[in-house]
Amino acid sequence: MLITANGHGSRQSCRTDKFGFPSRHVPREKIHFNFQTGDIVKAVVTTGKKVGEYVGKVAIRSSGNFNISTKNGLIQGISQKFCQRIHSKDGYSYAQ
Repeated sequence: MLITANGHGSRQSCRTDKFGFPSRHVPREKIHFNFQTGDIVKAVVTTGKKVGEYVGKVAIRSSGNFNISTKNGLIQGISQKFCQRIHSKDGYSYAQ
């Protein structure tokens, strides 16, 4: 098993353009719907276009539609109600 230290992220108050001026707002909350970006989740989707079972690292959105990075690629727009947390983000990444 390979373990790599990544940290817990950093605080960024806004995104900037190429000149350094603020251009986009970044939400204050890191946790939405009891999920955090970097958590390992299992999503069992039963309805819609993306029916199936996905396991991977989640990127959260405040809208509730998450992106899941799996071994086979990126799955976009999975609803939070289909997701179940397997492992919370703890500052490390794990691989076999």
